[in-house]
Amino acid sequence: MVRKYFGTDGIRGRANGTITPELALKVGQAAGLIFRRGEHRHRVLIGKDTRLSGYMIETALVAGFTSVGMDVFQTGPMPTPAVAMLTRSMRADLGVMISASHNPYDDNGIKLFGPDGFKLSDEIEHKIEELVDSTLVKMLAKSADVGRARRIDDGQGRYVEFAKRTLPRNLSLEGLRVVVDCANGAAYRVAPQALWELGAEVISLGVEPDGFNINRECGSTEPAALCQKVKEMRADIGIALDGDGDRVLIADERGRIVDGDQLLAVIAESWKADGRLAKPGVVATVMSNLGLERYLGSLAISLARTPVGDRYVLEHMRAQGFNVGGESSGHIILSDYTTTGDGLLTALQVLAVVKKQQQPVSKVCHRFDPLPQVLKNVRYASGKPLENAKVRSAIEDAQARLDGHGRLIVRSSGTEPVIRVMGEGEDKVLVEEVVDGIVDALTNAA
Repeated sequence: MVRKYFGTDGIRGRANGTITPELALKVGQAAGLIFRRGEHRHRVLIGKDTRLSGYMIETALVAGFTSVGMDVFQTGPMPTPAVAMLTRSMRADLGVMISASHNPYDDNGIKLFGPDGFKLSDEIEHKIEELVDSTLVKMLAKSADVGRARRIDDGQGRYVEFAKRTLPRNLSLEGLRVVVDCANGAAYRVAPQALWELGAEVISLGVEPDGFNINRECGSTEPAALCQKVKEMRADIGIALDGDGDRVLIADERGRIVDGDQLLAVIAESWKADGRLAKPGVVATVMSNLGLERYLGSLAISLARTPVGDRYVLEHMRAQGFNVGGESSGHIILSDYTTTGDGLLTALQVLAVVKKQQQPVSKVCHRFDPLPQVLKNVRYASGKPLENAKVRSAIEDAQARLDGHGRLIVRSSGTEPVIRVMGEGEDKVLVEEVVDGIVDALTNAA
């Protein structure tokens, strides 16, 4: 099925380039028409991150939804997982998050959630695309049936209480000094508030969004400032979220980054000990380190791998009955609580283990020694670099050199014009050489 607008995580692109008010209007109309079921007043919940273009896209979406007879509830800045949760909680027919996640401010996107809080299936996204390209004016609501729009003020408080309830009632974070970097993004209010209400001493970074600084030298994609602040303040832990709050990385008390693979190991081991793993297994992607797989195996916990993308992780979790899954990028899904990745909830689960074990984060969150892994990104302007003959030849040469002694993954990003090259193996020098060879070929082809 060829997809015209939707990628692996909704619709995403340059604001006023790919993501225009006209497109947002039509997406609102198309999605609203598909999710109008029955005779009740239909409602859609819209959240957003802090990008300047969010105002423009939100206004166009509101016009689209109301024009087909849906009432709109606008939450203002709100993490993606909060939108998913509130969609279910408020019995909305549809949820929308306006965000480009970890991308720079000049990108933006539209993520859609069904009434169950899950992202839409490929089939429904395809139907929306067909409607977007059709003559929608003939399907608009009658004048008396046009929807209303209003802002709701209690969404952030609802999400904070929801997040707090994922921990045992008697658990307090008192005594922990926590640095949290909210990436100047969607979680800039709710994350510090939840941590403080749970008893932690909170030092906040990335909580002064101006429309342009989301993910810029902050957050989970650029955690250097967080690491420095943890050391400067002698904090116990650092928490780095991304622009829409669905990813998290941790910094230990020494200012060293803990990636999603280690977090998966921490949570899986803890949940198994508490009898909370639905199955003796965890779901990750092909990018997760082999060290994670070996460590979980030593605990009699299996590791199932999927293609890159949280939607594939979640699909496997739902199909096979797993309740813990995620990506090395820090996109962790805990399906007992959420229908998508949630950076704050993941951090709270890690903090619960820290409190329980009464050990420093450097000990709690270092579950295994990862195999040498090299990941490099090559940005391209146009075309299909992976179809270039020299690039294909470089990949074949690299695979021959590894010859069963490592893993090689070369793939296009599903959210931006980037080719990701990942090599992994016991011999770090060899891994670096084969990755550099492919990167050189891609750079010349791009």
